[in-house]
Amino acid sequence: MEGLRVNFHTFGGEVKALDGVDLSLRRGEVLGLVGESGSGKSVTALSIEGLLPGNAEVVGGRILLEGRDLLKEKPGQLRSERLTKVAMVFQDPLTYLNPVLTIGSQILDILETDRRAFTHTVATARLQELQAAGGARTLTEAETRERERLQSLPPDGVLGKREFKRLARSYVVATLRSVRLPEPERIFRMYPFELSGGMRQRTIIAMALVRKPTLLIADEITTALDVTVQAQILELLRELKTEIDASILLITHDLAVVAEVCDRVAVMYGGNIVEVAEVNELFKDPLHPYTRGLLAAIPRPDAARGELTSIKGSVPNLIHPPSGCRFHPRCPQAFERCPLGKPPPVEAKPGHLVECFLYGG
Repeated sequence: MEGLRVNFHTFGGEVKALDGVDLSLRRGEVLGLVGESGSGKSVTALSIEGLLPGNAEVVGGRILLEGRDLLKEKPGQLRSERLTKVAMVFQDPLTYLNPVLTIGSQILDILETDRRAFTHTVATARLQELQAAGGARTLTEAETRERERLQSLPPDGVLGKREFKRLARSYVVATLRSVRLPEPERIFRMYPFELSGGMRQRTIIAMALVRKPTLLIADEITTALDVTVQAQILELLRELKTEIDASILLITHDLAVVAEVCDRVAVMYGGNIVEVAEVNELFKDPLHPYTRGLLAAIPRPDAARGELTSIKGSVPNLIHPPSGCRFHPRCPQAFERCPLGKPPPVEAKPGHLVECFLYGG
């Protein structure tokens, strides 16, 4: 993202939700995006997906995915990018699962939307199954013929509808198994209401992974779950990041989640990215006063008893945001320059960026 600015048109006025967001995600890494509610985390994710509501307007900036600006894509092209390259896992899985369709039919529907786009994916998965089976036993004559036919399929080839559905069904079951769901064949035939909250969240993750995305966006995926299930989902994410060839943008307000699974972290406040660093570096030496405030507010079981530390004030009104640095009305280290202009990003240490007038001279 380069200079991304998003406004919302409301009856109360123009909400300046994102104010020049600069953010990069490396191939294969997990980047945590943290900040309190109202900081712009979900708006950032929806901007990438092209799923902003009708009253939103992107007024500046670029979103580059493998060099292509998603903001300049036509609706049909953007839909194709969303289908094959960008996947999103939302906070409340029950909201995004159709209650009258089985789990399997909902995931199959994604693949059957574009057989041409997913023929190579399901054919490759079947070839891997046959290869594994061939290592354990002698393939049957029918399996050998199937392997030869799939190996001869051109990269842009399309399977017949019946064969595609058969292979896609096997691939979906394997994907449900990969997210550690027990008895995936049975879950394939079940309805969302028959699953627990953690199982539904795993199903939504499988629904995203089945497309082999380049970018996986996970938006507050542990918030609605109890602590035990949260731990299971985080363990799954840790395992998946070594198994899938995708970059993950993990959006959360929980710094403990970031510490568990992320490689780098970006801290967001008032529609701005105020600090970016490697996870260990950020926890070891936070630079921005807001980041320090967030870390100080985490309850510590070994600390002396007393009141919890908090950041004074509240999230700014983005219809009339503070001038200059948007954090300065709440900042304990603010000085006369802070209201006069937006601080530029400064590389205070190698790979450690901060937007604050306390740094950079």
